[in-house]
Amino acid sequence: MTTRPSNGTDTTETNASPYAQAASDVREKTSGEYLREAARASVASNAPADIHAGHTVVDTATGQEASAVVSEDRVKEIFGAIAKKYDRFNAASSFGLYKRWLNETVKAAALTPSSNLLDLAGGTGDVSYTAAKLTPPAHIQLTDFVPEMLDVARDRARQGAACGVAVDFDVVDAQDIPYADDSYDSITMAYGIRNIPDREQALAETYRVLKPGGTFACLEFSTPPNPLWRGLYYIYLKTMIPFWGKVFTGDAKGFVYLANSIRAFPDQKTFADMLEKAGFVDVSWKNLAGGIVAVHTAHKRA
Repeated sequence: MTTRPSNGTDTTETNASPYAQAASDVREKTSGEYLREAARASVASNAPADIHAGHTVVDTATGQEASAVVSEDRVKEIFGAIAKKYDRFNAASSFGLYKRWLNETVKAAALTPSSNLLDLAGGTGDVSYTAAKLTPPAHIQLTDFVPEMLDVARDRARQGAACGVAVDFDVVDAQDIPYADDSYDSITMAYGIRNIPDREQALAETYRVLKPGGTFACLEFSTPPNPLWRGLYYIYLKTMIPFWGKVFTGDAKGFVYLANSIRAFPDQKTFADMLEKAGFVDVSWKNLAGGIVAVHTAHKRA
């Protein structure tokens, strides 16, 4: 396994429209009101029925554990509620860096004009439509677990986001992909594997439907290697992710789960080991934003 470190030249790309809309949302209340509501949510625990067996994180200040995994129905509820504002949420919470992260993910997918691309956990279509713009493949199969996300993706396609590339949409659970073995030249997943209860099964399914010699590119939140940067980042997660959740959906508590799931996700090497265990070869990763996120690249043996 090889590691491609970040070159330290991260730049911020912004989308004026999402930021303008986000600013309008924030002005409905003062930031102090939102932060107070987010803080209250961050110390509230999820109802026992809402949680299934999974990872936990420990608050270093209190020593208390918090759930980082919730039921699949709750995941659908959280992402369904934010679907129409998901792009604004990403723009605001990443300070515009999300656009560059998408570009890096598409570059890692190694697409060609003849590629058949499967976008797992494709959400509103950010990865798919970035691919259609930068390195258009022959066909994109855009999938997600949450129907409301795909509704937004379809609307974006009707507005021209697909740039003429043929795109099909399908509600798919990545733990049980309904496609034949060796079907896709490239597979992408952005911010999806973290929310899947059985990650090993999802990776096995991804490997199964990828063609021999094909590429899997996975963008996910990760662990900053610098302790100081990591500490600042965790403070941001604990306070600001619930804040943005409250701004965009009125639900800070659901976004406490998202912050916890980010902290509980395996670090870069551990996830790379999971990919290799699933059968992938030539596994590598590239840190972005100092390791806040990483693009993992893996291949199916030819």
